[in-house]
Amino acid sequence: MRSIIISGLPAVGKTTIAMAIADKLALKHYSGGDILKEMSKEYGYVTSGNDWWDRDHGMKFLEERMKNYDMDKRLDEYLINIARRRDAIITSYTLPWLVEDCIKFWFKGSLEIRAKRMSMRDNIPYNEALEIIKKRDQKNKELYFNIYNIRFGDDLSVFDYVINTEELNVNSVIDILLTILKYLK
Repeated sequence: MRSIIISGLPAVGKTTIAMAIADKLALKHYSGGDILKEMSKEYGYVTSGNDWWDRDHGMKFLEERMKNYDMDKRLDEYLINIARRRDAIITSYTLPWLVEDCIKFWFKGSLEIRAKRMSMRDNIPYNEALEIIKKRDQKNKELYFNIYNIRFGDDLSVFDYVINTEELNVNSVIDILLTILKYLK
């Protein structure tokens, strides 16, 4: 099977779904965000918790990445090599624009629903989650445009499937992906 790439803006359900699909299909899951978080340790960051990207250290690291693209480029090269080997499921913001011959899904959801999910996931007030989502969206779009001229979140032409996760529960999204994948060669 070709590698499967899931992308989308923060708090849209990428990792949750990717992990479940990887488990059901006995594939290895690679999280671009988790790998990048591990790489941040080279710069002296201490990482902990799933909400690290949404807190001060994660946001500071994002600001550093805006000035130095080396780490993002290293991550993307690593993920490109994994994607080419096939039989992997990868969550990544940039990979869909950088590789061919993969099955590419874009998950979408409104700002409000994503903030609600982040609020519940990270146990933070909704208004705080809303501001974090807005800032991350803006910074990620700027970063990936500057590195690769990608219109992250706006240009969905590279995706095979776009799924609105807003009104679907996790099991429904898993069922949709498994059904699509069942019929692909």
